[in-house]
Amino acid sequence: MAKSPDDALATMIDNLPEKTGRTLAQWLQVARQAGKSKHGELVKYLKAEHGVTHGYANLIAHKYLDAQAPADAEPDLVGSQYAGDKAGLKPIYDALIAAVRELGADVEISPKKTYVSLRRSKQFALVQPSTKTRIDVGINLKGIQPQGRLEASGSFNAMVTHRVRVAQPADVDDQLIGWLREAYRQA
Repeated sequence: MAKSPDDALATMIDNLPEKTGRTLAQWLQVARQAGKSKHGELVKYLKAEHGVTHGYANLIAHKYLDAQAPADAEPDLVGSQYAGDKAGLKPIYDALIAAVRELGADVEISPKKTYVSLRRSKQFALVQPSTKTRIDVGINLKGIQPQGRLEASGSFNAMVTHRVRVAQPADVDDQLIGWLREAYRQA
C-alpha cells in the first residue's frame, strides 16, 4: 500500500543521516550558515556545495524556510484561489495534489497568485482554477499529440504544451495521472 505524504516525509527525514551523513537538525544549521533566503537558492547551494540530491535539498530548504517564516508572513495562496465561488473546486485540487505527491519525493508544489506550479528540475505541470466549475491542468508533454481530453494549451498558458479540463474529483483518473507521470519523468 502506498504511503501517505506525511509518512513519506517522515521516512525521508529518518533517512537523512544514512543518505546524507547529517540529521535534519544538522542540515538546518548548514542552511542557517548558508545565509540563503530563497528556496531555489538554498536547494542549488545544498546540491552544489554539499552533494545533496534534489529531493533531500528540497526537503531541507522547505523545513528551514518554514521554520524561519512567521506563521502569518505568507498569504494562503491556495486558500485564496479556492475561496468564494471556487470553493467547490478544492476537492479536485486536493485529489490532484495527492496524486502528484505520489510521483516522487522530489516534486515541488509551488503556489502562485492564480495557479500552483508543479516542479521537479523544471515545471512539468500547473493547476489553475479557471472558472467556478472547472480546474485546468496544464501539462508539459513534449512529443505527445493533443487528442481527446488532452488538448493543446493554445491561449490557456504559454508555460505548458497541453491542457486537461477537470470538473470533478473523478476526472483525476488513471489517464490524467499517466500524463502527469510522463511530464514528471520528462522534467
